[in-house]
Amino acid sequence: MDIANFAEASATLGHYLIVSGLLFGIGLMAVLLRRNIIILFMGVEMMLNAANLSLVAFSRFHPVGGGPAVDSQVFLFFIITVAAAEVAIGLAIIVALYRAKQTMHVEDLDSLRF
Repeated sequence: MDIANFAEASATLGHYLIVSGLLFGIGLMAVLLRRNIIILFMGVEMMLNAANLSLVAFSRFHPVGGGPAVDSQVFLFFIITVAAAEVAIGLAIIVALYRAKQTMHVEDLDSLRF
């Protein structure tokens, strides 16, 4: 038995949901406990990827009409596209804030005006 067949045969929906829950928890802890704006941004992205993993796992293990739920996988591509746009815009905003305030800590960024 090769590794690809072993991984496919032994993984269940519960395994994927546990990994997704761990990823979401790590992202949530990063958002709640850290004060660096880059770490906050990475935590939000990790939570979004945890939701994507759950979506793909449910579409894989709960087929619709005899095959995998392709609708949820298409929806996943839209989520990834929005996440890529969010990263581009978010990093641009973070760079602009750093240039204006010379800090990356959330407590020092108390106003919306530069």
